[in-house]
Amino acid sequence: MIYDHFFSEALGRLHSERRYREFADLERVAGRFPQAIWHAPDGPRPVVIWCSNDYLGMGQHPKVIDAMVETAIRMGAGAGGTRNISGTNHPIVELENELASLHGKDAALVFTSGYVSNETGIATIARLLPDCLILSDALNHNSMIEGVRRSGVEKKIWRHNDVRHLEDLLAAEPFERPKLIVFEALYSMDGDLAPVNRICDLAERYGAMTYIDEVHSTGMYGPGGAGIAAREGTSHRIDVIEGTLAKAFGCLGGYISADAKIIDAVRSYAPGFIFTTALPPAVCAAATAAIRHLKTSQWERDRHQERAARLKSLLHAAGLPLMLNDTHIVPLLVADPEKCKIASDLLLSDHGIYVQPINFPTVPRGTERLRITPTPYHDNALIDALVDALVDVWTRLELPLQRHVLAAE
Repeated sequence: MIYDHFFSEALGRLHSERRYREFADLERVAGRFPQAIWHAPDGPRPVVIWCSNDYLGMGQHPKVIDAMVETAIRMGAGAGGTRNISGTNHPIVELENELASLHGKDAALVFTSGYVSNETGIATIARLLPDCLILSDALNHNSMIEGVRRSGVEKKIWRHNDVRHLEDLLAAEPFERPKLIVFEALYSMDGDLAPVNRICDLAERYGAMTYIDEVHSTGMYGPGGAGIAAREGTSHRIDVIEGTLAKAFGCLGGYISADAKIIDAVRSYAPGFIFTTALPPAVCAAATAAIRHLKTSQWERDRHQERAARLKSLLHAAGLPLMLNDTHIVPLLVADPEKCKIASDLLLSDHGIYVQPINFPTVPRGTERLRITPTPYHDNALIDALVDALVDVWTRLELPLQRHVLAAE
């Protein structure tokens, strides 16, 4: 039997729906971020990256690079095994201690990615609670959705950030039934924030555990970069705080932080933790260096917020369809999958600007967008050039320019 046609048909569907994804071959240049080299079909070309999740540029920070290089020279490249089989290197222990301290928790547990920490963490915690009910925000990230699915427990979806709907669902359950509320602090496609304290109020009233994803907010907000929950003074009310080392901290890996017994239980039962090789010591040392720097340095956060505010102001003045939010995420609504892809291609080919299109299934059909993420290192000249390029592309594609800001839906 020949199977190739099944894969060809699957790829054909993506092409026909204008959501086939192409990768840009990029070479970041340490010390010159956000400048990079695009290895285009016709040869290398300079570009400016405008959609990186390295929000604060910590991936190029001298302290981070020095920690990685020194540790790699001293300890080698890999971890050498799973955490249980020689992979618990001293830098990963130090990293977990640093993360627990950051969030004011007893302990932390590091995973190979933020995706794995959500998928494995949620599934394991829910399975360990008898007859658990998961209450999941409708716009949670795919990693959280997969964690809920893999748990095998009953789930209910509450309308995005709608605490009245969440309360209705909680009130319908016996108080003594174990319940786990899972939500994000900052939703990265629209840039809106969860009502963290109100969710915690409901959790306490109805006897539920809380699990917050701080992937897009750790390092970025709150005292020492501890995140939105810390900024709102409510970290102590959250049972499990999940985050990543791959965004504001500029490295690789994910983690959860919580009460020591929760962490020990996940460590002991989670297949996604037990049966995979540990993060390399050099990566752990680099992440620890980034966390320690951002605990004491406010410059990156202040500069980052100022850059985002300036960019939003100029985009609005130019009549570009900015989706309103109060965070560092800068989404421009295109609402057409084909034009969204063409806009991205034109920015790259004609202006040397790289912004990846965001299409379904990352966002709902009809809400396709360009998701722009300024950093502290995007200076005024780069911002001005981006706005001019976007106006040019919008005009060429006959996309509407308008004089009002759209609210994120």
